[in-house]
Amino acid sequence: MNANIPTTDEVRRFIMENHPVRGQWVYLSDAWRDLRAHRDYPGPVRDLLGQAVVASVLLAATLKFRGTLTLQLQGSGAVSLLVAQCTNDYRIRAVARFDEKKVEGMAAMLDGEDVNAEVFRALVGEDGRIVVTVESEDLGARYQGIVPLTGASSLEGALEAYFASSEQLPTRVRLVADASRGAGLLLQKMPSGDKGATEDAQEQAAWEAAANGLKSLSPAELLSSPIEQLLERGFSQHELRLFEGVPVQFQCRCSHERVAEVLTVLGQNEVREVLKTEGAVTVTCEFCNRPYRFDAVDVEMLFATQSGKPPSQVLH
Repeated sequence: MNANIPTTDEVRRFIMENHPVRGQWVYLSDAWRDLRAHRDYPGPVRDLLGQAVVASVLLAATLKFRGTLTLQLQGSGAVSLLVAQCTNDYRIRAVARFDEKKVEGMAAMLDGEDVNAEVFRALVGEDGRIVVTVESEDLGARYQGIVPLTGASSLEGALEAYFASSEQLPTRVRLVADASRGAGLLLQKMPSGDKGATEDAQEQAAWEAAANGLKSLSPAELLSSPIEQLLERGFSQHELRLFEGVPVQFQCRCSHERVAEVLTVLGQNEVREVLKTEGAVTVTCEFCNRPYRFDAVDVEMLFATQSGKPPSQVLH
């Protein structure tokens, strides 16, 4: 067992000293497994979802305000919809909808490794798109960017296109996920103002060296190496400053109270009709697939509380 494998779910920022290059690294283990605790996904769908979750954290790390970043993939392939969300304080949740028969038909494409170009195209189809939505709690504002997946061979490439079109920032992304872990690195070349030709050339050379260093890292290295080793391996020719990590955790927004609110909106007649035919009312969270069960006593308590009247006493 590799003693150097990261053990903490976290995101860490780093910058290149003397050059306008910044980056983020994220590693997920417990949070990634917790996210799927109540739901099973076929391997290709699971890995693509894991990459999207990692990407949502990397993108959320660029936020300068309280809010939520949502990465949504809509496709015509085996995966019709994929949603990954991350808040500014790194609470994640995600879900994917897929066609089981289409996924089973992809068996011949699988090599047991990463989501390759052929698998990616089969998952998302030929006319899919990625929608990145940022909602600010502080400003009460909502921003949305859309990138077509036409021609993209990976989620990494699609996100690089998103940054190029929406923020005009040269960006390189690496994403990887398996059944137990997810990891990713994001590099960006920041605007540097007016500089002479020599300085511009030096900055461009530093950026290209960093991008090539990122490209040289294998999926296995990304999943099994701490950030210090990755930076030494891919960017040893430049001085870097690595900042302290911030924890990442799974946290769905569902709760017994929120589900109860939904049931009260449905109304007594509809809820009691379900109770009569099914014996209980069960609501399953779309994101985490956690079931919430309300039996006859729960329903009686729910609507009695809503009406302000105490529930009738039940004697045994």
